[in-house]
Amino acid sequence: MSKQAKQVKENFPAYDLRHKEQIVDFAIRSVEEVVEMFGDYTETAHSHNYHTVLWSQNYSGRHIIDYKEYEMRPNDIFFVGPGQVHQVDHTDNPKGIVILFSCDFLNKNYINDEFIYNLNLFSEIGSSPPIQISPDSAFLLKELVYKIRQILATNDPHKFDKIGAYLKLFLLECSPYSHPPLTKNNDQFLQTGGDLIKNFKLLIESHFSTWHKVGEYAKELNVSSDYLNNVVKSSMNKTAKELIQQRLVLEAKRMGLHTELTSKEIAFQIGFQESSHFSRFFKKEENISFTQFRQSLTNS
Repeated sequence: MSKQAKQVKENFPAYDLRHKEQIVDFAIRSVEEVVEMFGDYTETAHSHNYHTVLWSQNYSGRHIIDYKEYEMRPNDIFFVGPGQVHQVDHTDNPKGIVILFSCDFLNKNYINDEFIYNLNLFSEIGSSPPIQISPDSAFLLKELVYKIRQILATNDPHKFDKIGAYLKLFLLECSPYSHPPLTKNNDQFLQTGGDLIKNFKLLIESHFSTWHKVGEYAKELNVSSDYLNNVVKSSMNKTAKELIQQRLVLEAKRMGLHTELTSKEIAFQIGFQESSHFSRFFKKEENISFTQFRQSLTNS
């Protein structure tokens, strides 16, 4: 781990899931319970080592995820993955449900990474808008939440197996409201395209600071740049280049807010040899300069 990466980690820790000071794999709480636990607050930006599902039931306020602000409305459900930076700013007496679970909980209950990925609920890069569920789905989800809380309070030796099954049902009920899947009808395209995008995103996470060109990823994936771009565009309504750039912007924001590195040092860390190139890139993507971004978050 680089010195700079260590600095980000030290200044901006990712919290483990705890209950009464014990690290746990699963928890479910009302928003009222969360407020009681942590006081009357406007949260500071932070991240977790676990998945968070936040179901707003009477919220008015905002939820900032990876530095993008979303309005909170009744029956909005937010999905925040491990490592994503988020912050909740709510009004008085908020009501809702928060479901928290670790990757270990998913693995123990045979809910694999591919299943979570195919739901299109949790985002690895940048954009995490909420889903808005119907009244019928809200009624069913409330029933599932009730069953989970009821089971969690028991001493049943198989309670977490049962909770895992109910959690899977909860996520499946939410999935139809997620971002639309690949638009082409060919089943083989759906399968191979989905796998390609998954592998492309994993490569971005590993190489975004050194690979800035679509061709570098396409070569590693053994496809042409045009094919990669077409698959990404069909699925996500954005280009492969835009995904790479989105990840670069996100890392610049994280380092800008949570380290003391200069703009020039951050530019170098994410693969820009000239700080002026980074400055032009950031302003083009965000419509403000990097310095203005840094000042706006520091003063907010």
